[in-house]
Amino acid sequence: MTSNGRRIRKRRLKAEINVVPYIDVMLVLLIIFMVTAPLLNLGVDIELPRSNAKTISQDKDPVIVSVDKDGNYFLAVQGAEQEALSAEALEAKVAAFVRQNPDVPVYVAGDRDANYEVVLRAMVLLQNANVPRVGLMSAPSEAVQQ
Repeated sequence: MTSNGRRIRKRRLKAEINVVPYIDVMLVLLIIFMVTAPLLNLGVDIELPRSNAKTISQDKDPVIVSVDKDGNYFLAVQGAEQEALSAEALEAKVAAFVRQNPDVPVYVAGDRDANYEVVLRAMVLLQNANVPRVGLMSAPSEAVQQ
């Protein structure tokens, strides 16, 4: 006790966390994410261009791997008629031909209605056959327009 009769109180320290500033920060972050989320595009719609490229002149007749709309593979080697082949036979024939003629151009002609995955598998088969470069064939833009 002091001389005037009052007691001296010692202040106790609070052991609590003030969470109000954390809630404010979280609400601001939530608003930022809510505003920016619609602006993010998950995918981009594209329209593939028509081919206005000039034809390539080659000294050698190319090897053409064709894929029809049903997913069947055809091979035309240096101007010969196309023959229907399985995936394994196509890979073996192209590998043997490219070993003999390493500079021969190889093209993939995919049908317009063919599944993209089947055309991509044809390119993988050509890669497995050690073809150094593969080109994609397209129709001139005048022939493509309907």
